[in-house]
Amino acid sequence: MISLKQIRYFVATAEAQQISAAALELGISQSAVTVAIKELEDYLGIPLISRRVGGIRLTQDGLKFLNHAKNIEANITDALHSMKNKEAETTGQFRLGVTYLGIGYFLPPILARFKRSYPEVEIQLIEMSRAQLESALRNEDVDLALMIVSNLSDRRRIKHKTVMKSPRVLWLSSRHRLNRLQEITLKDLESEPYVQCTADEADTSTRKYLTNTGFKPRTILRTTSMEAVRGMVATGAAVTILAELAYRPWSLDGARVELRPLRDSVPTLDLGIAWKRERALSDAETKFLCYLDPNAD
Repeated sequence: MISLKQIRYFVATAEAQQISAAALELGISQSAVTVAIKELEDYLGIPLISRRVGGIRLTQDGLKFLNHAKNIEANITDALHSMKNKEAETTGQFRLGVTYLGIGYFLPPILARFKRSYPEVEIQLIEMSRAQLESALRNEDVDLALMIVSNLSDRRRIKHKTVMKSPRVLWLSSRHRLNRLQEITLKDLESEPYVQCTADEADTSTRKYLTNTGFKPRTILRTTSMEAVRGMVATGAAVTILAELAYRPWSLDGARVELRPLRDSVPTLDLGIAWKRERALSDAETKFLCYLDPNAD
């Protein structure tokens, strides 16, 4: 039987990409994390992680199972919040700034569940770029902001809490020749046409984490359209490296996109909630922050 503990430990390890870091975050021993994941793998009958220098990486089955594991965690969180908040009604409103990735691939189901738990809280959504959101937070034109916090520039005046770490993985066609390889490295991609998504600073992030790898993508298209990326990848015209968070398996014309973990160490995409450091949060804002991350203080 699968336990919630095993699910939590697996998600934490997948996001941290290190058993030691996951254990530290969870406040338990590394051996406890290792045993829980091994029990989960034994029950499922598939390997979910593999060891590499400096940490772990998800297997292809591990990537697929991660989505299910996160949904299980979210449903449990929803149920617990619903039960805890029957006694006291929270009211209020706040302005939530969001970037493209947050509103497109993360926030909608969170908002729906939050609204069920706190029906009297009103949230006004405002979409902006990360740079615009940082300025809006400083000027108090928005109260909270959901953004890629790994790109945050003003850490002195803006406080943040990471709420999700999404692995960056290879996107390729289901019929691509690289799918025949047991493991895929950045070197294997050197001759491949590459499509670069530019939405929500994805190109900036790519340049940052590829700087020290020696890999220079043979980019044939730069686009803000995620559907264009999916279409190019699904037809085999190009490959790309993007966060698992934005993955959807089908292009608009019905072709299949596959995910493959990379052997090389690639940092996660860190999505988080941010606010002006010296500004006191309202009760409604605090509830929202705690809803996104029960361990937030």
